[in-house]
Amino acid sequence: MWPLALTRSLSPRTKMGGFWSVGGNSWGCNARSWPMGVSRLDVFYRRLLLSKLFIGGWGKPEDLKRIFEFRKIIGNREKCKALLPEDYPVYINKTEEHVDCHIHDGFFFSPLEHLVPGILPPESVKARFQFIVPKRWQKNRPVCIHLAGTGDHFFWRRRTLMARPMVKEAGMASLLLENPYYGYRKPKDQLRSCLKNVSDLFVMGGALILESTVLLRWLEREGYWPLGMTGISMGGYMASLAVTNWPKPIPLIPCLSWSTASSVFTTGVLSKAVNWTELEKQYAINSVYEKEIIKLLDYCGADSFKMGPDFPKPVDSLEHLLGLSGDVSASVGETSKAGGEAQAGLDMLIGAGLEEGGTRGDQLFHNTGMRLGTQPRGLNANNTLHGKKSDSSKCYRPSLHQESISFMKAVMDECTHMANFSVPVDTSLIIGVQAKEDAYIPRAGVLSLQEIWPGCEVRYLNGGHISAYLFKQNVFRRAIYDTFDRFCLKYPNLQ
Repeated sequence: MWPLALTRSLSPRTKMGGFWSVGGNSWGCNARSWPMGVSRLDVFYRRLLLSKLFIGGWGKPEDLKRIFEFRKIIGNREKCKALLPEDYPVYINKTEEHVDCHIHDGFFFSPLEHLVPGILPPESVKARFQFIVPKRWQKNRPVCIHLAGTGDHFFWRRRTLMARPMVKEAGMASLLLENPYYGYRKPKDQLRSCLKNVSDLFVMGGALILESTVLLRWLEREGYWPLGMTGISMGGYMASLAVTNWPKPIPLIPCLSWSTASSVFTTGVLSKAVNWTELEKQYAINSVYEKEIIKLLDYCGADSFKMGPDFPKPVDSLEHLLGLSGDVSASVGETSKAGGEAQAGLDMLIGAGLEEGGTRGDQLFHNTGMRLGTQPRGLNANNTLHGKKSDSSKCYRPSLHQESISFMKAVMDECTHMANFSVPVDTSLIIGVQAKEDAYIPRAGVLSLQEIWPGCEVRYLNGGHISAYLFKQNVFRRAIYDTFDRFCLKYPNLQ
């Protein structure tokens, strides 16, 4: 076992439930100056997974333009009120009875397909979910929606590690929504969990914001209360984005996520898995990125790329963090070219199960009157741009890598930075849980959640991303129960 000791926050501090809690208004230090170590387990584990992210590049420029225009709508809660009908149809097509609960399988069609036609791959249009409902409620009829983290295909992991224990511990129901690009919604040409294009992550986020709204409204109509949202890692980011769009006070528990995904792909250990060669080539030979798309980006906070290119250095290689020699490091680097066979290492660490129609690799980690133009599904932006093959030797310029990193930060902040979205209605109903030595979710150099959402609470644990995920699911559940209790005390009649 990897022990996670108590993490002591800066003064003033409050001890809650076996760990230290830092309130947004009481923490007298800027979060960007928090001294952050790096988990060796996080770095080592990342090296076991050899597949690359974004092998297709940035995505079609036309899609990026449409996504950024839609972000300006979905980032404003007031503009979104009339996007979806109140009675958007949701269907239950299967029910299983268990000793302590009923498990309902349901589906609906993603509203994103209506609002931005053709932006979703065909496989992702049908949104599937699993609803785990206790046979006996302890108090009220609470439901927490869980969004999936990276590699969390189908429902097995969330159902086993979170939903079923929550039924037994608190009599709380859970609704597990399957992310676009995952499980049954995974495109046929996508390798495991590796999104093909950078734009896919933004499409996923936009779809989940709208789909979460559909489910929250459906749960309200069915008489469930109170309702909340959570997620781990990428699921925490997506749950946070979804809550910014909800017009009422709602519990939010983002675990192992932070204020933006830009640092994940530019300075975290996942930056090593990004296919920078393809991204740099496309950025160099197609001027649309720096001449047109960059003009569509609105985010200009204190941690914006517009404030200067002075980024924290990416998490370094194993010779720095694990004390390996240069020769060993070079050997590891050569091995990383072999392919994705080591992806199965996630099974050993997390114990992913198999769902119907899934493989072991898969288990690794109504018109509303608004349309933003239809694009043909068949267009492809892989290794050629507009049908022309490119010579990568002609793309070289000394600053190209830094320019590509800056552009990645810019587009990631535009679509994932919480400061670019509406502030949740009541930030006191937000409890985040962080791993202090998280190498996947760097906190250095970016605005903290407390700076963006004053009044929220963040609880810190010692250790890294992987150890927290493996051994601290009970801490995540405790934060959920505490947030729901806080909601019920503050809004006892808000039903």
